Amino acid sequence: MRYASRALFAASLGFLAASNVVLAAGATDSSTPAETPSDGAKAKRELSPEELAEKDARKACKRKICDIIATRDPLGEDVSCDIVKTWREEDIVKMLGGKIGWPWGKAVCQSRLEVKRKDLALAMSEPDYDMVMPAQKLRCTLAQKDGGEPYAIEVTLAPTAKFENGRATEASVNWGEASAPMFIYPLIYAGTGFDNSANVLGPEVVRMVNEFTAKKCADVKAEAPAGSP
Repeated sequence: MRYASRALFAASLGFLAASNVVLAAGATDSSTPAETPSDGAKAKRELSPEELAEKDARKACKRKICDIIATRDPLGEDVSCDIVKTWREEDIVKMLGGKIGWPWGKAVCQSRLEVKRKDLALAMSEPDYDMVMPAQKLRCTLAQKDGGEPYAIEVTLAPTAKFENGRATEASVNWGEASAPMFIYPLIYAGTGFDNSANVLGPEVVRMVNEFTAKKCADVKAEAPAGSP
């Protein structure tokens, strides 16, 4: 079960990679202040050129989603964004909280996020709303610590979430087909199957969605140029 859980997290990185969008989770960017082991003080880490480019590329998507959340207007274009996110090894280890070992280095995940505007607007405005996202395909490369070629995995998912008064209360990832090198495919298959039956990631998705709709969108508004709506 430990190895299945480890593979589950590897497969789920793509989902979490769409970290700054509703229902594609809301995990913290690598630039977010983190506690230092020495004195607990908070300091920002320097981003690599690749991480800076990824963060900049996600801004337009965040603004579009936060605008829908703020206006709750169901009329207009749906959300369709290409999302790329690099997860550093130390960040993954911290997220796992020592409960699951992480045998690889960094992970780079990408997907095309598709969200229906009407669904998102209603999720924010209705007293009760069940949101069902279209099937999403994601791809992650997992770096090997020995410097070998990264492992590439692909997986589909169709997330769902229940909202009450604009806040997520339940969620599930709903993993579908997956492809991976023969060496790790059984672990990916076992891990995603386990989450489909036990919904291990559901509570974390709920937390991330609610963090995004509140704190993250407030940050997006604060960073907007003067005179922006």
